[in-house]
Amino acid sequence: MKKHTHITLVGLNFFPESTAIGLYSTQLAQYLEAHDVQLDVITAFPYYPQWKIAPEYQDKSSYFKEELGTINLYRYKQYVPANPTFLKRIIHILSFTWGSFWNLWKIKKCDIVISIVPFTSATLLGYIQKKRFKAKSWIHIQDFEFDAAFQSGLTKSGEQKGGLIYRCLMQLEKSLFSRADRVSTISHMMLEKLQKKTTAPTYFLPNWIDEKQIDPAFAKAHPYLITEKYKILYSGNIGDKQDWDFFMKIVNAIDFDRFEIIIVGDGAKRGWLEQEIKSYTGITLYPPVPYEDLSDLLCSTDVHILFQKPEVVDTVMPSKILGMMASAKPSIITGHAQSEVAQAMTISEGGYYSSEKGIEVVMEQLETLVNNSNLAEKMGVKARDYVVSNFAKDKILTTFLEQLSQL
Repeated sequence: MKKHTHITLVGLNFFPESTAIGLYSTQLAQYLEAHDVQLDVITAFPYYPQWKIAPEYQDKSSYFKEELGTINLYRYKQYVPANPTFLKRIIHILSFTWGSFWNLWKIKKCDIVISIVPFTSATLLGYIQKKRFKAKSWIHIQDFEFDAAFQSGLTKSGEQKGGLIYRCLMQLEKSLFSRADRVSTISHMMLEKLQKKTTAPTYFLPNWIDEKQIDPAFAKAHPYLITEKYKILYSGNIGDKQDWDFFMKIVNAIDFDRFEIIIVGDGAKRGWLEQEIKSYTGITLYPPVPYEDLSDLLCSTDVHILFQKPEVVDTVMPSKILGMMASAKPSIITGHAQSEVAQAMTISEGGYYSSEKGIEVVMEQLETLVNNSNLAEKMGVKARDYVVSNFAKDKILTTFLEQLSQL
């Protein structure tokens, strides 16, 4: 990469959001900054995963500029629905896109523009920037948001997959993706799907793990997980892609004299979940922890759980999986038999993955781990070895920088 290359990054989620896409976009930008790149970021006001503008930003003006090191952040105060229904999410997208369009004109130089999806509309903003400066364009897809909306049931009251709206959205998506010089995504199955959605060259850019940040060798006991009971942890977004109905069936089968369930996170379904679990004394629900405390949290549990909706197969590779595996603790995961997560768990032997959604299966897996601590420890070690070998931050971003330089 040439010194003082100017890059515009367009993405909804960014610092100080410290989970999911916001975390990865921020770390990507800071890595580029460390390699003499001048970064301008077009982004929103922080709101995720709470679906509420962060308190420290609520009194800021609608257009707000700040700096993170040498990175310039141009923010627009987008509409954020407290109850993100399908229609309200559309308004949310349009709000960000409209406000961010005007922020583009505050940037005076750009050699490369990187658009982060979701939102797909970020690619439109990136295309405008590409044309303004005759810049190169890289689109990075964290989630196929249109497919995810149809697969996770967000549109169940309206248009279904295969209908007119679906076909129009797919055509729009392909048109936008094909205008880039390079398009990347985060899993092999998503890459296969991407190659049908664009005529541009594609690239595998997985999410990564900072193995120095999530490290059981230096982790301390987290105050959320200090009981003597066998601790079951879910940490992450409390949203539509997880199967919370199945989670509640497991809750009803758990012996809370022996087990404790800890949920750490926020999201669109948090209010619903809070009501569902309020009568159970063996479940605690906490807000997300700061990123610097995440290692202590993940490494303090006995087992991680993740119950995915079975129909969500190739739209997303949950980034939370990497942290779970890096903690050197086993995981119990359910979901589609052909998902990328299923492959990772099978290859690593770092836990259990099942697609049949049987309550008895999950309970048997729990009992096996409780009664065989040596097996649980071996699974945890294998999980960490796999994730460090394949998803280490420096390795992935060094290769990405080489690819970016070729543009």
